[in-house]
Amino acid sequence: MTPILLIDDDPTTRLVLKRALQRQGYEVTAADNGEDGVRLARELQPGLIVCDWMMPVMDGLEVCRQVKANPTLSTTFFILLTARGAVEDRVTGLDTGADEFLAKPIEIDELQARVRAGLRIHQLSQDLQKQKQMLETELLEAAGYVRSLLPSSTFDAPVRIDARFIPSQQLGGDCYDFQWLDESHLAIYLVDVSGHGVGAALLSVSVLNVLRSRSLPHTNFYHPKEVLGALNQAFQTIPSSHFYEEKYFTIWYGVYDTKNRELVYASAGHPPALLISGTPNTIPNVQQLNTPSLPIGMFPDIEYESKRCFIEPSSQLYVFSDGVYEIPQPNDTVWGLDAFANWLACARERNSSHLDSILEHIKQLAPNRILDDDLSLLQLTFN
Repeated sequence: MTPILLIDDDPTTRLVLKRALQRQGYEVTAADNGEDGVRLARELQPGLIVCDWMMPVMDGLEVCRQVKANPTLSTTFFILLTARGAVEDRVTGLDTGADEFLAKPIEIDELQARVRAGLRIHQLSQDLQKQKQMLETELLEAAGYVRSLLPSSTFDAPVRIDARFIPSQQLGGDCYDFQWLDESHLAIYLVDVSGHGVGAALLSVSVLNVLRSRSLPHTNFYHPKEVLGALNQAFQTIPSSHFYEEKYFTIWYGVYDTKNRELVYASAGHPPALLISGTPNTIPNVQQLNTPSLPIGMFPDIEYESKRCFIEPSSQLYVFSDGVYEIPQPNDTVWGLDAFANWLACARERNSSHLDSILEHIKQLAPNRILDDDLSLLQLTFN
């Protein structure tokens, strides 16, 4: 039986209401002042509280404030007893967190009906909270699974690679990989699936497995535009799947030739990679590397384009998802890609472009340090 807490400084009212509720089979505990009421609420975790508004020392509004501020009592239904009939008073009570009012003198039948309704709402709120906790647990497990599939950072010559994946509270569809196609060609790619949840994560893992196993038929994985075209054909069936319904994904894919110091790349709806070059005594040069085109899985028969660029020694390449820079700011703007690129250039000048420093700066920009989207970031340093 869900306990009920009754708080009233008037002994007659307290006795009448307690007996009336006990006759209905409820387990009722009574307190004669607000301070004891708050203490008992923390101890008993009642499903419903009936509390008088006008009491000395601590009135019903303050009791309500303290109860509603306690996360463990967030689903407790709060009924305020009041002789006040003004609309302003009811607004004040609702703003404080009260769920229902009962006017004095109290009709017992009405009290019993309000208590039954309040306990039903409390039970529904608890059920929803349990479902939310189960969903959050599943998303954490999914994020852990995705993280387990991603490669670790590597600092072997001729390319040092540092990588980070930070899932958001909602879990999106980020994934990335880097693998040697042969002893002198390194493939780098990052995928970002639309939407959030387990479905987005499953699709990103599917794409990762296809690329990692090189299971796209008749595809030269040294040619980025061929890879994107083959992916677009392979994933045109996405809308017919329950998990992948109406999902598409963006991708940046590049192949670095270590012998010729040449990078070939292509992108499909993805943010540009940023190539930062220059000697320590010069202003860094920032290039945005992308080939504008539609994301994978939206329309068939899209042609993709590859581009090439020379990689100077000691250059750094950043490949990332849009969660890195699409960060809301207090003035209702978004931090943005250009601001991110400028900050990276300044960090290189300060010799403070370590990936952990970059991520700490990004977290400081996010409201309450909470990211709205998954964040994936690769940093390649070319020796």
